[in-house]
Amino acid sequence: MFNTQQVGRWSESVEFAVTAERTVGYAEATNDPVTAHLDGTLAPPVFAVVPGFSVMARRTLAAAPEAAAGTILHGRHDLHIRRPIVPGDVLSTRAQVIGVHVRSSGVLVTTLVETRDAAAEPVNEQYFTGFFRGAEHTGGDTGRTGPDHGLRSEVRDREPAATVVQKFDADQTFRYAEASGDTMPVHLDEDAARRAGLPGIIVHGLCTMAFTSHALIGHVAPDAPGRLRRLAVKFSAPARPGRAITTTVWTAGTDRCVFETVDDGGARVITDGRAEFTA
Repeated sequence: MFNTQQVGRWSESVEFAVTAERTVGYAEATNDPVTAHLDGTLAPPVFAVVPGFSVMARRTLAAAPEAAAGTILHGRHDLHIRRPIVPGDVLSTRAQVIGVHVRSSGVLVTTLVETRDAAAEPVNEQYFTGFFRGAEHTGGDTGRTGPDHGLRSEVRDREPAATVVQKFDADQTFRYAEASGDTMPVHLDEDAARRAGLPGIIVHGLCTMAFTSHALIGHVAPDAPGRLRRLAVKFSAPARPGRAITTTVWTAGTDRCVFETVDDGGARVITDGRAEFTA
């Protein structure tokens, strides 16, 4: 049984002092080409996961049976940005599980992560969905999932607004693990990845998400990366180091777009992608 008593309970807040060394290191670890990220002016948007990564993980796992912990995959991530993070910020992050939902092949646990600055002003909110493969829960569904960001099937029939090709380096996961603090063995150890039923080391989902943020910013706001206000994805298949990915972008209204990312073998690694920008 999953512990649905955790639903709606906020964790204690954790504090994180943002430095240019950390934000630039994250940009370099994700092959970020944006000048404002590489020179320390702004943190890359997906750096938002770093200050609250530990509390997000602990809160999510607190709702799961201990035996299920090793089965977790990152299912979805939905980042709502109130303002960009900048070096010098002192951030406070807390998290709560908002829902436990049963699926045919496992259990979804959705966690809301909230980050504020030293003045208690909101900086971002994130919805993390952990999928526990093969897990069972007999208590039925509890709480809610994150906001919808599904991509309508007819969108794929439209002419794309942009197509962006990128490539992961062979050492991408090792650099990302150091910059992000996410040292899960499936990203660093071939044998551990294969024992988990994977073909080998896989790229962190959030690293792939960071790559898509570069593609979208370059298409929509190359001279104003701070305009990005929402980035939401579904991780549909793992990406592999050394492989190329192609992100296809469709316009979905003023300052809004949807996207999918496939690898060079044709697997959709990200689906239901959505990005929103300020005017």
